[in-house]
Amino acid sequence: MEIPEWQVHEYNPNLYLLRQSPCTDFEKPFIFLFFGKDKALLMDTGSRNGNLAPTLRRTVKNWLARNGRESIPLIVVHSHPHDDHIAGDAEVQAMHDPAIPVEFVSADLEPTKRFWGIEHWPTDIAHVDLGGRVIDMVPIPGHSAVSVALYDRNTALLLAGDSLYPGRLYVRDFAAFQTSTERLVRFTEGKPVAHILGNHIEQTSTPFLDYPVGTMYQPNEHELALSRGSLLELEDALLSMHGNAKRLALRDFTVWPVGPDFMIPAEKKKFEQHQIEEKQKMWDHTPQ
Repeated sequence: MEIPEWQVHEYNPNLYLLRQSPCTDFEKPFIFLFFGKDKALLMDTGSRNGNLAPTLRRTVKNWLARNGRESIPLIVVHSHPHDDHIAGDAEVQAMHDPAIPVEFVSADLEPTKRFWGIEHWPTDIAHVDLGGRVIDMVPIPGHSAVSVALYDRNTALLLAGDSLYPGRLYVRDFAAFQTSTERLVRFTEGKPVAHILGNHIEQTSTPFLDYPVGTMYQPNEHELALSRGSLLELEDALLSMHGNAKRLALRDFTVWPVGPDFMIPAEKKKFEQHQIEEKQKMWDHTPQ
């Protein structure tokens, strides 16, 4: 069995979803590539050992050829500054391809505010025009201090980063996460939302059942897309806790508050053992 370093899914001729191979990192994050008439925008650069640049360059150049273009500027932004979404930053910045001049925006707070024109974080909502394609940005701290969501007006897709996806929603700042969820609910009121797309899939297709942390191969996984109904379900779940953060498993995701160490020792030991087992069988997934 051979798995490409990146799976490339053409959502439509001007939007591509790329997913990193589980063989390079169990996080296997999704990244998103938008094309407007004047500029392209990439959200995130993937996790460790991703080797994103060749696939990114090929995808952009295929788009250029299809559209009879010689070049297009590429803006690189981030959903948040965790390692599994910024690990490819250096290689993307080092492409130095005249056909794809890169405007790189660090995932840190000040560069993020400066690029998007945010004066009051996290209450301001901003946007960027790629040329006939406007992308809105909504600050949603809670999973991290600099988490953001993007809304594509052309497709009505809402990119929620690590704040809403089929899996474990790791919450570092519960109060901020709840406020951000409510902000996203308000933002989407009266707007079409075709799908909500997050950065990971950790949930199986069986309701309430996720994969163990560190799983590489995920047969029968949940689809990536969630609906605005999932966002409302998340809001209700958070409100039901009355400010007391706790784990709560819902049909398609689990609210998962974490402390500063992320994992307690027992969970970390279990994760490390699972990683060893997964790597030992990474080329052998014969059904048991």
